[in-house]
Amino acid sequence: MASHWIVLMFLQSRVGPVEWLKPYTDETIIDLGRKGVKSLLAVPISFVSEHIETLEEIDVEYKELALESGIEKWGRVPALGCEPTFISDLADAVIESLPYVGAMAVSNLEARQSLVPLGSVEELLAAYDSKRRELPPPVTVWEWGWTKSAETWNGRAAMLAVLVLLVLEVTTGQGFLHQWGILPLVR
Repeated sequence: MASHWIVLMFLQSRVGPVEWLKPYTDETIIDLGRKGVKSLLAVPISFVSEHIETLEEIDVEYKELALESGIEKWGRVPALGCEPTFISDLADAVIESLPYVGAMAVSNLEARQSLVPLGSVEELLAAYDSKRRELPPPVTVWEWGWTKSAETWNGRAAMLAVLVLLVLEVTTGQGFLHQWGILPLVR
């Protein structure tokens, strides 16, 4: 049996007097029913947990509207919620972004304090991160001193220098390795 998929994006959450982004979910469901669509699967991409909009609005209200509009099969992909892989990826994303928090500086002290709970990063991680992953150090390219960037470039330069010396040693037969007897002379 061949399947035919149509992917549409439509928006919900329109409340209040201000016009919301379109197309609206309810209007789209009615339109799809008119066009003869018999099966519909909702994928609420912006919701990471089950709440009133998924449990009531999508699962109940939109399902009723779909059935009334002639759509016979209705489903919804569950929110990611507490799925361990999602939580782990979310924690990794937060930890990776911590070195760049200063880039989001807010000039008003009260506004800054409302963005993040007060306390050190280590205290926050102790409270929220059960695995206690190590924080990555901030990375600045071409910074002098004992930094990750400096160590990376120093290591690359050292490897290149050793490679050049080995190539010269093998091709010319002269150098420290031959003088010390580590590499025999090849004639």
